[in-house]
Amino acid sequence: MYTQSVQALIDELGKLPGIGPKSAQRVAFYLLKIDKTDALRLADAITLARLNSTWCRTCFNIADSETCDICLDLKRDQSTICVVEEPKDIVAIEKTREYKGLYHVLQGCLNPIDGVGPEQIRVRELLTRLGNETVKEVILCTNPNLEGEATAMYISRLLAPTGISVTRIASGLPVGGDLEYADELTLGRALEGRRPV
Repeated sequence: MYTQSVQALIDELGKLPGIGPKSAQRVAFYLLKIDKTDALRLADAITLARLNSTWCRTCFNIADSETCDICLDLKRDQSTICVVEEPKDIVAIEKTREYKGLYHVLQGCLNPIDGVGPEQIRVRELLTRLGNETVKEVILCTNPNLEGEATAMYISRLLAPTGISVTRIASGLPVGGDLEYADELTLGRALEGRRPV
């Protein structure tokens, strides 16, 4: 129905996460309508990001060189490592301006149903790193879902014999949320993680 090049564009856009066939079609036609220089600038940005980006050899965050800016920053607390699932999680934590330590990106979480075990995520690299650095605390900051909880539990059990303090981020009610709309698990976690006022 479409030309071969337009169909190829729609097919490639449809491979992006969260983009279904209709959205891929809409984006493709948007790209065909915009000025050629804007479309080429987008294509160049994608090409440059893909060619120039790599994984930090220390924490596995996205970097422009062998080591990311966070790992290079000697002002950060070198005794604390926050373990996250994806690089985008670092962005979320950094926006809070509350955490000043280092990170370790697992690049996924345990999910046996999808065939993701400890060998497919960066657990071995975390253990190697902890053996080489003077880390006093590891903060497990995986998502509060079944896979994230399983990953946190697995890592905490691995780290138990090391003597390193292992903590988990608190979870519970969002600010501005109503108790009546909270599910039992969320409300239970909020009660479990209560603190003095």
